[in-house]
Amino acid sequence: MTAPSFWWREKPTLPAWLLWPFGFLYGQITLRRMRQPGAEIGLPVLCVGNFIAGGAGKTPTAIALTRMLQRRGEKPFVLMRGYGGRLAGPVEVDPDRHDAAAVGDEPMLMARHVRTVIARDRVAGAKLARGLGASVIVMDDGLQNPALSKRLKLAVVDGLGGVGNGLCLPAGPLRAPLSGQLAETDAVVVIGKGKAGAAVAKTARDQGKPVVTARLEPERTAAEGLRGRKVLALSGIGRPEKFAATLSEVGATIVAERAFGDHHTYTTADVTAVLTEAAQHQALIATTEKDWTKLAGLWPAAEAARLVVLPVKLVFEAPERVEGLLAGLSGPAGAAQPQQDGLR
Repeated sequence: MTAPSFWWREKPTLPAWLLWPFGFLYGQITLRRMRQPGAEIGLPVLCVGNFIAGGAGKTPTAIALTRMLQRRGEKPFVLMRGYGGRLAGPVEVDPDRHDAAAVGDEPMLMARHVRTVIARDRVAGAKLARGLGASVIVMDDGLQNPALSKRLKLAVVDGLGGVGNGLCLPAGPLRAPLSGQLAETDAVVVIGKGKAGAAVAKTARDQGKPVVTARLEPERTAAEGLRGRKVLALSGIGRPEKFAATLSEVGATIVAERAFGDHHTYTTADVTAVLTEAAQHQALIATTEKDWTKLAGLWPAAEAARLVVLPVKLVFEAPERVEGLLAGLSGPAGAAQPQQDGLR
């Protein structure tokens, strides 16, 4: 899916207003669904979601949180829907046995960092993870899905994009009105700096919601290999401009871009076209870790030196504040009570 450009205007444009009635109806239906009670499965559930359709940084946030939970002595399992994969689940993702076509690109990436279960039926997936030894479930996405009772609900916001024009699908990127979604959220994670993200943070604080900030850091060795080099930026993610911005920040010179829709299924023809264009520019090809889960099986061994995969990791600006939120996962079942001190 490629989001229409008018979603990301600061103020709604004519196409957005024409679609507003449909967005209003969609948003109200989604909000009503969010408020439904979910099933208890005997384990705390931490949901890492977002307010909008498209990428905001949920997956690197979930990975960072699982590492923090592991340091606390927990055994986290990530639960994902498996978007783009043919398997309905529930099944634990095995990177050595599965591929992106079977389980989806993001689960393939996630499973290289933490044990991961995919399931269209979230309750069934959580029960499988519990049976495999999970002490806590980390849902990557699912803020609007009411199937499971969630102990802690975090909404991830991209600092540059924020919530776009502030309208609901299809008029804008929001899945439901922002104020209503904030009421169903325990805290907000803003990734990167930007006017749009700062506006969402202010709205969250005005509603009494804790806000934590974070940044994405490129992996050092890969980043150094791109510094001063000409590159073709290759990606199939929700916000390809974010990847392009990262490449520029590490010192690469972008001479061409091939930005496909989110979760794009690459073909041999795609790879051939990208290699041809890169050769014309005498450039390297830089891509994301998520895209590499689908490109690996298609990439010619003879062209391996031309490709650079640039992983990123999420770094919380004040990790102790996040620890305060995670403390709410322990104790008796019920809603989380995030520690407020210093979080606003």
